[in-house]
Order: sequence, then structure tokens, then C-alpha cells
Amino acid sequence: MTKKIAIPMENGTLCSHFGHCEYFAIATVQNNQISEIIEKTPPAHEPGVYPRWIASFGVTDVIAGGMGQKAIDLFNQQNINAFVGSPIKGAKEIIEDFLAGNLSLNANYCNHDDQHEHTCQH
Repeated sequence: MTKKIAIPMENGTLCSHFGHCEYFAIATVQNNQISEIIEKTPPAHEPGVYPRWIASFGVTDVIAGGMGQKAIDLFNQQNINAFVGSPIKGAKEIIEDFLAGNLSLNANYCNHDDQHEHTCQH
């Protein structure tokens, strides 16, 4: 089974604020092995743009640090699984940990209201 996994990146590591990344690392995974990782610079960040843009590359999964519930829902509408709470590491290391079941993911949503403890970086 082939998967495509997208990770928002900044300076070679996971970007802690999804919508402000420099590029996305998009990995093709075949038989649980990474066959290639390409870098794609995203369009201007506007609500709802990234899920459609990422879907255009055939991405099946997105791994991020933090992401709001609306963004998660938009990815799900594009048949893309959204995983949040990833540690800040390089794309290859994140994907290898994810494939091995060693990536500790949790709900690390960033909803940008003033009523929550602000954990996203922007």
C-alpha cells in the first residue's frame, strides 16, 4: 500500500505553526518504507487553501505540531488523516517514527482564541 505523508517544515524541522511553514516535506511510502521525499512551497495561507492544495499531491496523511479543529475537519473532507502533537524533528525522522509506531501524537490544537493556553508558536 502506498501512502503520501505531508509535514509542514521550517529550517529543516517540523514547523510548530502549521499555517506559517516555509515548505511541506511530502514523502511517498511504499511497503512501509520511504521511497522519496520532495519539498513543495505552499501557496499563500488562506483558510481552507492548504487542505485542497495538499490533496492535489495525493497526500493521505498530514503530521503536524498543532492544528485547529476546523483545519483537521477540512483535511478529513479531503480524505486526509490529520495527526497532531508531533515533536519538532526532521521529516525523515518523524516519518520513520510514525511508520514504526514510535511517534507520540496527541491533540495539540491551536484554535487561536484568547481563552486557551497558547502552545503554538507564531
